[in-house]
Amino acid sequence: MASTKKKTSLIGSMVIISVLLSCVWALQTIEIKVSPNVLNILSNGEVVTVHTDIAYSSVVGSTVTLNGVEISHWKSDNRGNFVAKFLMEDIKGLEGLNIGGMNTLTLEGTTAAGEGFSGCTEILVVENTPKK
Repeated sequence: MASTKKKTSLIGSMVIISVLLSCVWALQTIEIKVSPNVLNILSNGEVVTVHTDIAYSSVVGSTVTLNGVEISHWKSDNRGNFVAKFLMEDIKGLEGLNIGGMNTLTLEGTTAAGEGFSGCTEILVVENTPKK
């Protein structure tokens, strides 16, 4: 009887794994550039802008995040690529920022076709009093 329970448990686990695998996104890797590429924690800046190489028309803007931070607004650049804007205060408030070192920023979102996309870049985070 123990053998029957093990087989049933194994089959149940296989069904769950199969269902989970069918929900996995196809992930497209994109190139991103972040401005500013040096983030000063003490600056009075208002937005962090992320330029991408993915077509504006293919992105569902409301799905886009930067390290989990919700997008503030978005637009198309002069080449038709997606540009994302995030409130700088939200980016400065990211948990675990390495002040004085490099930090990875990851832009993620969904295309109109329902596929996920992601792009990463490194920026320097500093804490310098701005000159007046």
